[in-house]
Amino acid sequence: MAEAQAPLVAVKVEALVVMKIIKHCNQTFPTTATGCLVGMDFDNTLEITNSFPFPVVEMPTESHFDNTSPNPAAAAPRAKGNAAYQAEMIRMIREVNIDANNVGWYTSANMGNFVNMNVIENQFYYQKELNERTVALVHDVSRSAQGALSLRAFRLSAKFMEAFKENKFTSEELQKSNIRYQDIFEELPVEIHNSHLITSFIHQLQNPTTSSPTDLPPSLAALEAGPFAKSTILSPNFDNLSLSIDPFLEKNCDLLLDSIEAHNTEVNNYQYYQRVLGREQTKINNWKQKRAQENATRATLKQPLLPEDEWQRLFKLPAEPSRLESMLNTRQVEQFSRQVDSFVSSTTGKMFAAKGNLLPETAN
Repeated sequence: MAEAQAPLVAVKVEALVVMKIIKHCNQTFPTTATGCLVGMDFDNTLEITNSFPFPVVEMPTESHFDNTSPNPAAAAPRAKGNAAYQAEMIRMIREVNIDANNVGWYTSANMGNFVNMNVIENQFYYQKELNERTVALVHDVSRSAQGALSLRAFRLSAKFMEAFKENKFTSEELQKSNIRYQDIFEELPVEIHNSHLITSFIHQLQNPTTSSPTDLPPSLAALEAGPFAKSTILSPNFDNLSLSIDPFLEKNCDLLLDSIEAHNTEVNNYQYYQRVLGREQTKINNWKQKRAQENATRATLKQPLLPEDEWQRLFKLPAEPSRLESMLNTRQVEQFSRQVDSFVSSTTGKMFAAKGNLLPETAN
């Protein structure tokens, strides 16, 4: 029992599963691609050995798992609609003696824009209804197009799961539970695993080495005209000298501004709630003072006192809006900010180097 309750420490994904996820996400881009992950939980590591996509069901007015909340993504999976499909697929996988435990789901993202109610509701359903030890794999198609695979694994934290279950996202409840926007997700390290046969085959694909030593060219002209003109080892890479801004930076900044505007809208709504609440509380205090004076007068005249809790029937305090959207927007702003930092870090270093070499008098 103690081993079953031990927390997950890593996610190991088979290379074939990674290729299937990449292919599915690229084929459906920019539409959101989703699918099911199967595998097993072994030694505190979630091993993902297979996957299959969900059918695309465009139901923009329904939630994935119920009919009470809006669905922000038309192609998102719905538990009620996909439950029979998942069960049938897992049953067929089990018949061919393959790991058939549902260990989570995957989704595609564009420029890191995955922190929304769609992902929260999906992952909450998986951890609450199916298996607590499930993860959500997020494949960022745009980031991966730059040459580096972007595949991240997330789970909802225990504190956020409890708060989301009870829908406790008022300011008072958040202060009691001490939940911050950093506590929404728990990110797990992702390891891509290949079989031993594939690893051995990859090691055999090394470039053949020449038996005799190669003489260095005597001049730059000889280098450009020689057999190493197109060599990726000896020829200079002029792309490293480019000072152009990353083409994804502009789009990322636009998404960052949209998230900031959404966050500002939530702040304005909460400030409006505070103003309305303040006016109602002022009316209640005035009513209580007036009723206290009336009761004091009636007590002097030895008349029956009027009830002092009647204000609960006469006045209705506004309901405090949920702070969940504000938390999600803040988490999304952090995600975009980190991406902006990673985009401009290399270019900024080149610009400072060029400034120091071309304009030495301004380097200090």
